Amino acid sequence: MDFDLVLRDVRLPNAKPGQPATDIGVKDGKIAALAPGLGGSAKEDVKCGGRLVCSGFVDTHIHLDKACILGRCEHTTKRNPHLAMERVSAVKHTFTVEDVIERASATIEKCISHGTTRMRTHAEVDPKVGLRGVEGVKALIDKYKWAIDLEICVMPQEGLTNNPGTDELMIAALKNGATVVGAAPNYDSDRAAQIRRIFEMAREFDIDIDMHLDSGASAEELDTLLVCDLTEKYGWGGRVAVGHVGKLSTMRQPDLDKVAKRMADAGVAATVLTATDLYLGGRHTDHNVPRNVVDLNRLTELGVTCSVGSNNILNPFTPFGDGQLLRQVNMQAIVTQRGNDDEVRTLWDMTTAAAAKLMRKTDYGIAVGAPADLVMLDAPDAVTALRTVAPVLAAYKRGRRTVTREPVRLHRP
Repeated sequence: MDFDLVLRDVRLPNAKPGQPATDIGVKDGKIAALAPGLGGSAKEDVKCGGRLVCSGFVDTHIHLDKACILGRCEHTTKRNPHLAMERVSAVKHTFTVEDVIERASATIEKCISHGTTRMRTHAEVDPKVGLRGVEGVKALIDKYKWAIDLEICVMPQEGLTNNPGTDELMIAALKNGATVVGAAPNYDSDRAAQIRRIFEMAREFDIDIDMHLDSGASAEELDTLLVCDLTEKYGWGGRVAVGHVGKLSTMRQPDLDKVAKRMADAGVAATVLTATDLYLGGRHTDHNVPRNVVDLNRLTELGVTCSVGSNNILNPFTPFGDGQLLRQVNMQAIVTQRGNDDEVRTLWDMTTAAAAKLMRKTDYGIAVGAPADLVMLDAPDAVTALRTVAPVLAAYKRGRRTVTREPVRLHRP
């Protein structure tokens, strides 16, 4: 067979120790063959030298609409409260569609350069920003389809039931490009009413749900339980995700296990935004500061589908970040003290297979017939790649090269 692309001598993420390397043959944007020593000719023939090749990373939770606004936001010397939402809210009136496109483009290009090939971006609406954030991010779907598949989750960051006009904007966004509906009940005067309304929208448009939920220092009130109830009531299992859920990190393990089992039974997935959860959490105390990061390995053991996402980049919610998803999951492993090989492999899945499952991407993975969305890293296997935050040396979208990064060279005397 003649191929458009052959990646030779690669290691796959699920390869067993000592298993020989293989080749990946690509034709018409799809994986056409997987075998050592593939014959035939190829328009592009790449010697990978035993490096890891995986399916592209999947970022389930990022905010492209408000990325890179740190410089225009008020800086505060106070550690507590962080006032991140208020500081962003104060500058949203300055957002234009063109401004969002420019900032979001710079951010998504960083993500692409680090191997992300699928992404769910959360975009907020309210009377202050209108639909400008959604419209700016929507323009990126076609602009960057050569490198990444992008979907939009619309959300009411500053409240829904207490913010007149926001409900109408949510519906308008869902009619004009948003394909997932989100929530942020922490900032609503009636958290339960917002959650119920989001489920109504999801049922009306037959779409998935992805909520910002249960950030806080105490687990006395958990909105996650209501989400589980409604997920079961409406048969939305496998179509609902909750993000942050820092309150779960404050629970004793037996209590956490009960919530995790409830989530697994209902089909509610969890996403942790490690950098943001670390940066914003634990500000209620000036000593023995809690980490505010949920142990996703434990949730996975109990049957919950889990992912790690980028969330905010260079704004008051997270004044750091470069779009490198592997760095986020490396941080998750360190913070939750998960360092055994099997634990690291589980975490690796949270930016690959498990993340794709959360987004219901059934065509994900390295298999004959699957899209040739491939990433080569400067590491021999997934565990080493995660431990070392290995750089992406090449990325392909539907078999077309989108990223090249040269391996580092030392110039010895």
